[in-house]
Amino acid sequence: MADRVAAAAGGSLQGKHVAALGLTFKANTDDLRESPAVDVVRALLGLGARVHAYDPQGMDNARRLLPDIEYAADAYEAVDGADLVVILTEWPEFATLDLGRVREALANPVVVDLRNLYEPSEMAAAGFTYHSIGRPVAQPAP
Repeated sequence: MADRVAAAAGGSLQGKHVAALGLTFKANTDDLRESPAVDVVRALLGLGARVHAYDPQGMDNARRLLPDIEYAADAYEAVDGADLVVILTEWPEFATLDLGRVREALANPVVVDLRNLYEPSEMAAAGFTYHSIGRPVAQPAP
């Protein structure tokens, strides 16, 4: 999955600011045991990314497992200035983000949604290059 994120960033994550939304293994828990998100974040770091993360309930546990990343107070702080966003856990609040606000906060309007929270056409209409699982990349209209 980290390679998929790197591909969405143009092939390299070296020095890129990646906003990671969700760290727990599923929504509505603070449990990070066996969380694929933790493995993805570690892989992103290994590829040279600077990760700024937010999780609604798992931040305290994440700080122990992932001490080398930055933590945000909310999703909007995590995406501020990011080169791309990766959605790692299907928290309901991530599915209802103000997409205009997210788009304006990002340095590059790229979202890698590993949970398919959004419809590709909705994301393209909001101005994002949108990568999801098992669906074609959605591009904003020129």
